[in-house]
Amino acid sequence: MRLRSAPLFLALSLLPALPAQADNSLPDIGTAGVSAMSVEREVRFGEAFSRFARANQPVVDDPVLNEYISDLGLKLLSQADSVRFPFRFLLIRDDSINASAFLGGVLQLHTGLFLYAENESELASVMAHEITHVTQRHIARYLESQSRSTPLTIAGLVGSVALAVVNPQAGMAALQTTLGLRMQSAINYTRDNEFEADRLGLRLLHNAGFDPNAMAGFFQKLSDKYQFASTPPPMLLTHPLPVSRIAEARTRAAEYAVRPLPPSLNFQLAKARIMVRLQQAGTRELHKYFENEAAKSDAWLPDAARYGQALGLMAINRPEAARPLLERVAKAHGNNLFVLDALTDLDNAEGRHSAAIKRLERAHKRLPDNRVVVINLADTLLQAGRHQDAATLLDDYARRHGDNALVWELLAQALRPLGDESAFRRAQAELAALEGRFDVAVQQMELAATLSQDAMQRARLGARLEQLRQQQQEWDALRN
Repeated sequence: MRLRSAPLFLALSLLPALPAQADNSLPDIGTAGVSAMSVEREVRFGEAFSRFARANQPVVDDPVLNEYISDLGLKLLSQADSVRFPFRFLLIRDDSINASAFLGGVLQLHTGLFLYAENESELASVMAHEITHVTQRHIARYLESQSRSTPLTIAGLVGSVALAVVNPQAGMAALQTTLGLRMQSAINYTRDNEFEADRLGLRLLHNAGFDPNAMAGFFQKLSDKYQFASTPPPMLLTHPLPVSRIAEARTRAAEYAVRPLPPSLNFQLAKARIMVRLQQAGTRELHKYFENEAAKSDAWLPDAARYGQALGLMAINRPEAARPLLERVAKAHGNNLFVLDALTDLDNAEGRHSAAIKRLERAHKRLPDNRVVVINLADTLLQAGRHQDAATLLDDYARRHGDNALVWELLAQALRPLGDESAFRRAQAELAALEGRFDVAVQQMELAATLSQDAMQRARLGARLEQLRQQQQEWDALRN
């Protein structure tokens, strides 16, 4: 599937974070913060952040990678306590090593994490840490503590954080000025947060079936590599790694039984995909690198390396050389979504749309609500000129999953040549709303309602228009 990159900034990174001593008796403080910000209000702020992120950061709309990180996140969440709202996982195209937690269950991962992590447990350890920041409501609690000592409202404080999404330097200055931060309280706050996120995150990691030693191992690698670096990665600026924190993670991991785990094929496939398609310092020689790795079979799973080799060959317009590699992988992993997506790209590159559609229709019968299958099938139908079939498929999916920007973008492409101007304008409006462009969303939804020939549909569009206007007012208030 062709990628769509729109444009998060780490909300917790706006809080001063300095080394601190471990506190083995750290209490579970996740129930605080409720009085300042209700769960419902936090979710609304999180939704606003998600929309704003798409307009200002390189959010990756890759259905296969999004499916992978969502599945990994949900596996961890299934073992978490105090999950008060649905989570959203965003992938940011950035080679730096970083991850972040937002209000309302929004987590972002930089693609650089995949490039650096050696296995799935290391990646999951970072996600478990960030999930704990959210379930323990660390950001909400920080805003509560500051609202008591400043004249600003919670919305005003969040607005300062929102400014940092657009302009980190100006946003940090605004936050420091408007809050009049008292450094010691901020240091204590972030110290407690980090150790709590480590402690509960490690338990979460173990209970979800991952290697608990991965957290300390990942910490140690980061510390060893960047201990004397003049420009450490963003993750170390916002999540400092004093020796005590690494030792604490290692000691707690030792309380759990050793759990040897086989390599994760999907992690290695995701890593290969990011290396070829999203690594910012790309190279035309990656297919040769993966060819060597497949032959060695000690650093990579051979089939994952062959997949990476095939993607590399496709990237330099050599689909005929990629096909035998992908077909070999497909024999062993025919139902794998990474492989299905790559075979679809290969067929479409060679104009074999019918073969791709047949394969995807079989997959759709098996997985009727899967985003990878639906988006790949719709995209292939569009390339084959079957706009009505694509529109029908996407409209049905959007009714259940209206928060997928790529679905609305493809639906708009499908509707444009069909002559249904009202439906086309509505798709444009929903896409704009997901990207935080509410002025465009309201304008397009007004047109959709005006152009509709069906009275009941006009009423539905009118109701949606009022929702968009309300969201626009809320977001304007948040920013101002």
